[in-house]
Amino acid sequence: MAAAQSLAVLGAALLLAACVQAGKYSREANEGLAAAGVKRPEPGEFRVLKLNQVWEKAQRLHLSPVKLAELHSDLKIQERDEISWKKMKAEGLDEDGEKEAKLRRNLNVIMAKYGMDGKKDSKLVDTNYIKDGTESDTLDDPRLEKLWSKAKSSGKFSDEELDKLWREFKHHKEKIREYNILLETVSRTEDIHKNVINPSEENLVKEEILHNKHRELKDKLRSINQGFERLRKVSHQGYDTTSEFEEPRVIDLWDMAKSANFTEKELESFREELKHFEAKIEKHQHYQKQLEISHEKLKHIEGTGDKDHLNRNKEKYAMLEEKTKELGYKVKKHLQDLSSRISQGLQHNEL
Repeated sequence: MAAAQSLAVLGAALLLAACVQAGKYSREANEGLAAAGVKRPEPGEFRVLKLNQVWEKAQRLHLSPVKLAELHSDLKIQERDEISWKKMKAEGLDEDGEKEAKLRRNLNVIMAKYGMDGKKDSKLVDTNYIKDGTESDTLDDPRLEKLWSKAKSSGKFSDEELDKLWREFKHHKEKIREYNILLETVSRTEDIHKNVINPSEENLVKEEILHNKHRELKDKLRSINQGFERLRKVSHQGYDTTSEFEEPRVIDLWDMAKSANFTEKELESFREELKHFEAKIEKHQHYQKQLEISHEKLKHIEGTGDKDHLNRNKEKYAMLEEKTKELGYKVKKHLQDLSSRISQGLQHNEL
């Protein structure tokens, strides 16, 4: 009997090895493994090894459920872009390495954004929908702190409007942070570039990559300057009752779109798309709130020892977690597409 079991396990192992060699598991292999009592290895969360490594590292950092779901969405966007780039490379495209360099920059931004860049002063901008963190959070910029202090004491804002304004300030803070990460990456690249003495075709390629980086920096800086002017105006005058949009990212996009080279018809079409985008963001935020509430509830139930109640809430939590990840990906993908269109319109202005 024992010998028969050993042979079954050995057969399953050989079948598994054959299927791995082929690059996929076949139905027969799975059935063989199940019959032998051997569990098939769990696939990674992502199809790109380094992204799985980032995700596994994040699991050990004890990030909030909302922040983990946000990171998952960012990594999904990165995964999509990495796979797209690999196809381009296989077709002999991206010869200057511009796309590859942009992917590295994007991953650097993600690592820094979630406190995984190894820097001690790296601060994570977290989201907590249950308690208002405005008293304990800082904006890390004297100009922003001063504007926020004046707005709070002005008496021009209701509590709801102050919450909205605080979200705009935090969004602006995050834009500055991402700009600084990109600037640091560019500075390191330029330092290396300056140390090369002999000009060559390879160096001309590097020049082009640096030019594209500078264009990206320019776009981000333009957005930061426009955003600050808006915050300054709103802080002094209060919210305009005719304002079309509520969400900071949508307000940013609309302000940038009005500066881009769009026709009246294109601008109107973009406005309508932004309304749909804002509705998508609001739906995502609803699920983020529900996920955090569910997490707090789970922690409470764990202390009661009621296993049935705990299992039901774990199922609900898992459903909310998946939905939050899914919506987060859709929001970030839509934001990326909208930003790209605006960037093209602004570049056309400069020609």
